[in-house]
Amino acid sequence: MKTHTLALHIFRRDLRLQDNTALIEALKLSEQVIPCFIFDKRQIECNDYKSDNAIQFMAHSLQELDAALKEKQSRLYFFYGTAEEVLAQLIATLPLQAVFVNRDYTPFSRVRDQKMETVCKHNRIAFYSYADALLQEPEQVTKKNDEPYTLFTPFFKTATRLPVQPPQKNRYANYYQASTPLEDKQTLQKLLQKTNPNLSVKGGRQEALKLLKKAEALTNYKKMRDFPALDGTTRLSAHHKFGTLSIRESYATALKTFGKQHQLITEFYWRDFFTHIAFHYPRVLGGAFHAKYDALPWRNNEKQFRLWCEGRTGFPLVDAGMRELNTTGFMHNRVRMVTASFLIKDLLIDWRWGEKYFAQKLVDYDPAVNNGNWQWTASTGCDAQPYFRIFNPWLQQQKFDPDCLYIKRWVPELARLTAKTIHALDKNPPPPITHYPSPLVNHSLESKKTKILYKKIS
Repeated sequence: MKTHTLALHIFRRDLRLQDNTALIEALKLSEQVIPCFIFDKRQIECNDYKSDNAIQFMAHSLQELDAALKEKQSRLYFFYGTAEEVLAQLIATLPLQAVFVNRDYTPFSRVRDQKMETVCKHNRIAFYSYADALLQEPEQVTKKNDEPYTLFTPFFKTATRLPVQPPQKNRYANYYQASTPLEDKQTLQKLLQKTNPNLSVKGGRQEALKLLKKAEALTNYKKMRDFPALDGTTRLSAHHKFGTLSIRESYATALKTFGKQHQLITEFYWRDFFTHIAFHYPRVLGGAFHAKYDALPWRNNEKQFRLWCEGRTGFPLVDAGMRELNTTGFMHNRVRMVTASFLIKDLLIDWRWGEKYFAQKLVDYDPAVNNGNWQWTASTGCDAQPYFRIFNPWLQQQKFDPDCLYIKRWVPELARLTAKTIHALDKNPPPPITHYPSPLVNHSLESKKTKILYKKIS
């Protein structure tokens, strides 16, 4: 027997029908479920960290989700406003008995969901929130004294002892089919008009499933993932962020294909780890995990920052990465580390400047993961690399782009130069005909200065 006559499922970071915990529970417990999405203006408009590339990915994913629901004689019901206000209006106009969501972990999300739950309680409506976006919940992976882990290795050991739920099939079709008040007919169409034709990762579940299938061939992933010229990574991060594919589906595929020791499994747990850190220590979203590093005397040269943003630093690998990001909304992970390290430890620019710029460009922008990676590189975060380990951009490009295939693709001014010449641009200035700038700084000199500054604080 069904518990509720009419329920509302609000899609957020779970843009799929299959293996969607809250949606499946809503369909189980309710006679009819209204599948909806709320365009929250606080996120898509009034947001300094807004990424148009990520919004484009989301819009295409929503369009595909709507089509999937239409195949089941329903549709995705769109609303516009703040989530709690829209919810209150829907409760006032529809005979809702329950609201279902999948849990989220950022400070904004937690406050939003608390407000939504309050609206439901005030109206005597059931509010259900389910674990769905992670392999393990933040409260599940703790030390014996119930404190959260701040080092990845013990976190990983404990987390991997816990069972991961297998993906669930969704065989239900009891979706709402009638019209509703307040529906927004314009926002999705407006968002679909703002397109980046060069976006490297396309939205939607069908694209996610193609990438997941392709990932099964990454038998040499641990080695190939470091070479940006190779197609050696999954590119699933945006799909995990927006939930067109569940993390459990990816985990199950990697486990079956490669076994539990595979590097992909480890990467999935790094995602959990950074999310847990942001959940337990929300202050990291704006400040150093190790607060002493907030006292670092950043140089914050705005002209140098702009040159970094534009990919005109005279460091070929750094420039290639930034231009890839600016064009496609994506950057290879090895290059993300190199570009971040260069901004922080060569230019001595506050890591938060870079974190924000990445947020505004990345198609896979995830606040917790982006923050965790930037703080790892800046040596300000938990389990970060030691401050005295500084990426040498020249050695990095020699090691991971030896033939300069990646560099030449994204820095076409250098396409006619030999790899040997490109790797020596720190010693010999580029030919004037290339119109490529000389190195912005001396890496060796700047890294020594940075080590001294960090050492004073450490």
